[in-house]
Amino acid sequence: MRRSGPFRLAGAAVHRAVVLLFAAFAVFPFYWMVVTAFKQNSDLYVGAMNTAHNPFIFNQAPTLDHVKYLFTETPYPTWLFNTLSVGLIVVAVTLALAVPAGYSLARLSGRWGERLGIGVFLTYLVPSTLLFIPFSRLISILGLQNTTWALVLVYPTFTVPFCTWLLMGFFKSLPAEIEESAMVDGCSRLGATVRVILPLSVPGLLTAVIFSLTLVFQEFVYSLTFISSVEKMTVSVGVPVALIRGDVYYWGSLMAACLVTSVPLAVVYNLFLDRFIGGITGGAVKG
Repeated sequence: MRRSGPFRLAGAAVHRAVVLLFAAFAVFPFYWMVVTAFKQNSDLYVGAMNTAHNPFIFNQAPTLDHVKYLFTETPYPTWLFNTLSVGLIVVAVTLALAVPAGYSLARLSGRWGERLGIGVFLTYLVPSTLLFIPFSRLISILGLQNTTWALVLVYPTFTVPFCTWLLMGFFKSLPAEIEESAMVDGCSRLGATVRVILPLSVPGLLTAVIFSLTLVFQEFVYSLTFISSVEKMTVSVGVPVALIRGDVYYWGSLMAACLVTSVPLAVVYNLFLDRFIGGITGGAVKG
């Protein structure tokens, strides 16, 4: 019993050290973006060749020149608006299709429900590099070239399968007796789903929304293929097109763009972390 105290303290110290290590690993990219985005060019470029300059700190006074260049000399606000508008529409379409599909597959008894769920998820695994050519033909036939509606049409092809599979696993974790009790009390199948199942499925729905927005924000191939006008691009394509010119990289503005885009996503993830984890683990119970 006397030896349990030191071992417990050593275990706690190791645990905290590991947590701090992973926390530093996760925070360092954001710290590097902040340092790079607000460094002066003389500190960022000339200082990089000077061994007396520490690359991890501000050797000169911070500046907002890179941020001003990003917002005044490039259509970055327009790219943000395009990305957000496309993302919100895609999320709405994804939920409208994935919720009934996931619920139906979850309540489909027998092996066919599981097989269909796996088949839906396998469509998500098809790489975009194989699909952008036939999609280009489809977009051309519909006359949607160089419009954000092309992205609204194409993006659900990978958000809907993934969210359907995710929600199917979550709906399986909800006992069928809950909706059966609601139907005994007079609700229809649709009424029981809307009044009972959906309120209990908020963590899973929130997880689907976050994943859909993340997939839309980071998608590159389709946006590069279907959008040619700079003012109609999304963030993932517009930033490298405008801030990488040949072998010239505008590192300060690049990091500022990454910082502005990534920080809100990180904040959303942390604000809804409990529900987000609940949505993933809930779908993993029987999924």
